[in-house]
Amino acid sequence: MRTSQKLHIGRVCYRLLLVTVLTLVVSSMYPLIRVHADDRKRPVRIGVLNESWGPTPQDVGLRDGLTALGYLEDRDYFLGIRFTQGNRAELPAAARELVELGVDLIFTPTDLSAKAAQLATSQLPIVFATSSDPIGEGLIQSFARPGGNITGVADLALDLGPKRLQLFQEIIPNLRRVLFPYDASDTFALKEAETYRQAARQLGMELVEKPVHTPEEAQDGLSRLQPGEVDGVLPPRCCSMNIPGFVLDLMPAKRIPALFDSAFWPARGAFASYGQNYYESGRQAARLVDKILKGQKPAEIPVEVNSKLEFVINLKTAKAMGLTIAPEVLFQADRIIR
Repeated sequence: MRTSQKLHIGRVCYRLLLVTVLTLVVSSMYPLIRVHADDRKRPVRIGVLNESWGPTPQDVGLRDGLTALGYLEDRDYFLGIRFTQGNRAELPAAARELVELGVDLIFTPTDLSAKAAQLATSQLPIVFATSSDPIGEGLIQSFARPGGNITGVADLALDLGPKRLQLFQEIIPNLRRVLFPYDASDTFALKEAETYRQAARQLGMELVEKPVHTPEEAQDGLSRLQPGEVDGVLPPRCCSMNIPGFVLDLMPAKRIPALFDSAFWPARGAFASYGQNYYESGRQAARLVDKILKGQKPAEIPVEVNSKLEFVINLKTAKAMGLTIAPEVLFQADRIIR
């Protein structure tokens, strides 16, 4: 047999072998390809674990952020929210319920709900939208590589405490005694109390700490406040025991100003706020959700920080309480509600 014939036969055999190998590879991958295609056909099920009474700014930001990224609700994803109405004790059960319902990803507006989600699953991806100390709270191993099945957006709440108290003093020049009611069982609130304690000392003010253990104790203590007993109130960030809600309802009637951490509250009639824009936290979290849906592991997605801050004054509430805000303070405000 001539050399050219041998070479031709060799090429034919090689091609047949290559086709056979490729056929076997594609056949073995077919089930995976089929599952992936089926997954893409159905909307992603996002479970939201929320300790509030209704949608938070983080929830709204998440939805708007996903829309901006091209996701359409009910076509590309479903959003199912479990509210515990201020009862943090119900968070673990609500988290387990989401897992049992077969959600694909859990979104948590706060670190309290994030911790409950972590206890419920070590497999499903979790994205949190608000946490001031995610390492200290045991949510992540590091900002660069969170580890486990979780990532999210951190805020600067603890760092902003001194600035919030200083602003309060600028808004109310005769501010001397400031009440800080908080849930004594919340580890973040304990850190918040220490931050405010140090800042008050430096500013020459007295921080009147009021740790409470039940919603009834919180409501009773705030209801008994008399005008002149304190000059202002710093509500805690967390909504457990609904302390911020009690402050929102009671303080304007008692003409005691309260400075909140989120514009969510002045938009609903509170006096003022200084802190993170939690709507933007939700939008940032949407980008992290998008990365997970495109195949990245939460453990390898760096935790982001929301650095967008807002100083908001409700001038209508201020006037109703008989307060006059200096022009230089109003000039500092990012938003004035009239």
